Amino acid sequence: MEEQRLQKVLSAHGVASRRQAEQMITEGRVRVNGNTARLGDKVTETDVIEVDGAVLRRAPRPVYIMLHKPRGYVTTCKDEQGRRDVTELVRDCPERVYPVGRLDLNSEGLLLLTNDGALANRLMHPSGQVEKVYLCWVTGYKAGAEDKLRPPLELDGRPLNPARVVLRRVNGDQAMIEVGITEGRNRQVRRMCELAGLHVTRLKRIGEGQLRLDRLPVGQWRYLTDEEVSYLHSLL
Repeated sequence: MEEQRLQKVLSAHGVASRRQAEQMITEGRVRVNGNTARLGDKVTETDVIEVDGAVLRRAPRPVYIMLHKPRGYVTTCKDEQGRRDVTELVRDCPERVYPVGRLDLNSEGLLLLTNDGALANRLMHPSGQVEKVYLCWVTGYKAGAEDKLRPPLELDGRPLNPARVVLRRVNGDQAMIEVGITEGRNRQVRRMCELAGLHVTRLKRIGEGQLRLDRLPVGQWRYLTDEEVSYLHSLL
């Protein structure tokens, strides 16, 4: 049977990130077959793993899906305000999956969901440098306004990574601008547009790394292809 490092297994189960799992092992909170685990231990699927006294269930089959999130849904598994959440749209998925990152209530487009905790943590980590591509419909446009979305820009006193900006369409004071960013700060694209004097009327994520939303209907989801999954794992 294939052996895997214990922290990788814990991360795959969604217990914690690999770094957090390593800390849990160091603190003596993890046991394997009744013995306190040590950092560097490897396990197989037949080993009994306990975390804080609770037996870890066998990991479910890894599932990777892409959802075309509509506006009006929050990117959480449960909302305290009772708003509709994206898990309602993937209830027919045979495994329980979780959103990778966020799209705010009024934004739409490509959203990844998975039960692969290690992959999700990697994609959401700021050091990932995975470009997310958005189409922004804006008002208040003036010639050259798109240049104000390029560096140097700051949010909350911290500089932003350089954005890729392409003007797609102009009609009077209305425009469509494509923006590619490698960070995921709160409402980042909307706030960047505000700094440029632009008001976003619609925001749609159309790409993440090599993945593209293409013609996936609004509110529908699909499994990622083997090639798409391989690409995501190449980022680990």
